Amino acid sequence: MQTSKIYLNELAHLTELFNFFSSGRHLNRSADAVLWHELEQQAEQYQHLFAKLGFELRIDGRGFAWFHDDDANPNINKQSRQLALLLMVIFDHQADRGRSLGQFYQWMIDNTLLDEVYEKHQELLDTEELDQDALAKILDNAVRKGFAAQESNHWRLLPSVYRYLDHFEAITEQTSGSNASAYEEDESC
Repeated sequence: MQTSKIYLNELAHLTELFNFFSSGRHLNRSADAVLWHELEQQAEQYQHLFAKLGFELRIDGRGFAWFHDDDANPNINKQSRQLALLLMVIFDHQADRGRSLGQFYQWMIDNTLLDEVYEKHQELLDTEELDQDALAKILDNAVRKGFAAQESNHWRLLPSVYRYLDHFEAITEQTSGSNASAYEEDESC
């Protein structure tokens, strides 16, 4: 239910949330409980106000929020592509190790894991001009954008990574559906 009036005095963290989201960052419940609580308590007000300002605030029930932008600039798209590729190869590596993809926020991603991922997917990563040093830089950028947290000697993925996992699973389903259709067609011949 959208309200027609916006009560700015009730939006205690308006400036902080606007600056946070407009910088392209994702807010995660697990990483910033105070801002998340504020957003959760006043979600309709924030969504309505930001919509009036031309921004689409999306809040995912799994504990993250962001300004959705269909017209991201090419530099952000490159960064997002690189992060998507890195996450894809990390997910592939972890799946091969029997790790649950839905539990990604519990994984400790350290330099040893990045070395293993690079070794396994070197050809693909080299094609994208991503060497071992670049993988750590991508994760550092993921920290700035709210997709990961830096903890002592490793990174931890945050709930906002569900955006990528959802996309990967949709691609897998499409591919599986296409393969099943092709198999059924072959069987009917």
